[in-house]
Amino acid sequence: MSLIVAKFGGSSLADANQFRKVAKIVKENPDRRYIVPSAPGKRFDGDIKVTDLLYNAYELASEGDDFLPVLETIEQRFDSIIADLGLNIDLKPEYEKIRIALESDAGRDYAASRGEYLSGIILAELIGYHFMDAAKCIRFNETGSFNSDFTFEKTAEHLSHYERAVIPGFYGRMPNGTIKTFSRGGSDITGSLVTRAVCADLYENWTDVDGFLVSDPRIIKNAKIIKKITYKELRELSYMGATVLHEDAIFPVHQAGIPINIRNTNNPSAPGTMIVSEYKVDETTPIITGLAGKKGFSIINIEKAMMNSEIGFGKKVLSVLEREGLCFEHLPSGIDTMSVVIESKAIEGKKEDLVYTIKRETLADSVSFEDDLALIAVVGVGMRKVTGTAAKVLTAISKKKYSYA
Repeated sequence: MSLIVAKFGGSSLADANQFRKVAKIVKENPDRRYIVPSAPGKRFDGDIKVTDLLYNAYELASEGDDFLPVLETIEQRFDSIIADLGLNIDLKPEYEKIRIALESDAGRDYAASRGEYLSGIILAELIGYHFMDAAKCIRFNETGSFNSDFTFEKTAEHLSHYERAVIPGFYGRMPNGTIKTFSRGGSDITGSLVTRAVCADLYENWTDVDGFLVSDPRIIKNAKIIKKITYKELRELSYMGATVLHEDAIFPVHQAGIPINIRNTNNPSAPGTMIVSEYKVDETTPIITGLAGKKGFSIINIEKAMMNSEIGFGKKVLSVLEREGLCFEHLPSGIDTMSVVIESKAIEGKKEDLVYTIKRETLADSVSFEDDLALIAVVGVGMRKVTGTAAKVLTAISKKKYSYA
């Protein structure tokens, strides 16, 4: 028997009908043994995600305002799902725990995590799986950083006692017992961590699209589905704005060489996109796997005569950025020039100091900034076998009368 970990996003669990779809998908393949649910998402345009409602309840409670109407809305949302599914579950004790915790300022992360927690209880009852609280095995360090060694060991240990289980996504536990969440999209990370811990054969990530698209469908209508993509290609596209899969969810399974399959809960017959470590490039491989773009960048332009013959020049520039706590995106350079591409928001209010410090440290002839820039990622292992792709991309940009670097 193979072992599959399946994560279902908020749109896949938005209401009772979506829960039924998930249950059918899980039961159709007995290899889907460990399930990671998100909190219920939007049911329709204008609806509010359960996680956002929980954040709202926390903010009201922390300000001493009346949060009970928001909490009642959340309770009604879950109770309606339970009633529609015909389940015999009483979540009132859990609601009471949440109320007391909010009144006691248990923390923003605790509040946000309860959507996944309650969703997991309902799904486990619906499909007849064991429910395991993620706080038992997903662990963070005292600094708030993720504790991978503890998490992998304890997750494997706990799940070894259960052939089938539901583990809520998005959160874990600090050493002092308080709840801490991953960033938005963190259920993807939980699914990946569980996959790695149990050495699964496949990680299925179920969402509301048929797979990873070649480009942003808001820009390119009828964008094609990417059938197969490498981890490296996916991370490039994810970082540059493609949002199907949380970029941090790639690493645990990548390190273990476990493939990811992005699938559509609303169209389960679609094969989706398979994400793998590598694949053979042949005549059927697309030249370009995907396109993505991201705005909000600046360039620090540094000029100095004979820069290329000065040992350690680049190190001096990067040392300045390091002291300022700044990360860079790219470092294009010439014989007497060096450019540093950096997020604009990271250098807000720091430009004058950076100019002064870089000039002082490097004795540069000039240091200047260019703002309002965008990065475009053209990704594809197939480009290795074909010449002229870069020329076509730059020609397309120039025809639109955009400048490029």
